[in-house]
Amino acid sequence: MEKFSDKYEKCPMYYAMSILEGKWKWIILWKISESKVIRYNRLKEMLQPIAHKTLSQQLKELERNNIIHREQYNQVPPKVEYSLTSEGETLIPILSLMYQWGKEHIKPGEALDGESCLSL
Repeated sequence: MEKFSDKYEKCPMYYAMSILEGKWKWIILWKISESKVIRYNRLKEMLQPIAHKTLSQQLKELERNNIIHREQYNQVPPKVEYSLTSEGETLIPILSLMYQWGKEHIKPGEALDGESCLSL
C-alpha cells in the first residue's frame, strides 16, 4: 500500500498547505501584512488568546520557510520586529481570496462582525 507522503509529499498543493498549516499562521500573516512591521508584544496583544509558546513556534516556522523576516535589535530592553518577506507578500492575495470565499459561503448568522474578525 502506497503511503500518503510517498504520493503527495512533492505535490505543490501539499507544499503550500504545509506552509500555512495550523490554526494561527494565516492570521499571523494577515496581521503582519496589515501592520507592515510589527513588534512581538503588539502582535501577541492583537492575537489574544494565543499563547506565547504557540506564537513563538509559529513565527519560527514562518521565518524558517522564508515567509516572514525577523529583525532583532541589540538594545535594552530587547526589540524584535517582524515583517513579510517578498515571498510572504505573495500569500496575501490567496488569504484575501479565502476571506472572500468564506464571506460568500458562510451560513447566515454565523459570521462575526468586523471587530471580531478580519476585514477587507
